[in-house]
Amino acid sequence: MNLSTKQKQYLKGLAHNLKPVVLMGANGLTEAVLAEIDLALNHHELIKVRVAAEERETKALIIDAIIRETEAEKVQTIGHILVLFRQSNEERKITLPRK
Repeated sequence: MNLSTKQKQYLKGLAHNLKPVVLMGANGLTEAVLAEIDLALNHHELIKVRVAAEERETKALIIDAIIRETEAEKVQTIGHILVLFRQSNEERKITLPRK
């Protein structure tokens, strides 16, 4: 699923007041962190993740791995915060505007 610019803007507005649901610790990206992100996406559809990485390249690699493993769409990144969206198959909580 590719999000259009209009859909990303809509999701950014919804995510503005959200707090990060998953906080990565010093251990970095582990299976437990990926499982927690997957669980949060199933429950909320739109989440924020705080990525703990000092280096820009490391942070980019972690973000790419999260997107690849969870099959979610990146809405935006601001500093260490990553906003992810994955529409639920069963019960949709967020209705996206048309492209």
